[in-house]
Amino acid sequence: MTGTTDTVGVAGDRIRSIIERIERVEEEIKDLMETKKEIFAEAKGDGLDVKVLKEILKLRKQDKDERDEQETLLEVYLRAMDAPAPKPMAEAA
Repeated sequence: MTGTTDTVGVAGDRIRSIIERIERVEEEIKDLMETKKEIFAEAKGDGLDVKVLKEILKLRKQDKDERDEQETLLEVYLRAMDAPAPKPMAEAA
């Protein structure tokens, strides 16, 4: 029996390879997140509103139909909030 196989037949070298690949990807993600943070700081330094930029990014990830549906619902909900509340039945009589 080789030293790379444990008691249930799983190759230790294969597990190590997968774990190391995941660790490299996690490090890349960490670096990319830091770069993203720096870009937002740059935008803020240029006087841009980071919150609005993040909203734009969110909208661009949606397809047009999904974005249109959300915009429509937002308008409907805002109008509903601004509409006068119906009078109770006792006062209407």
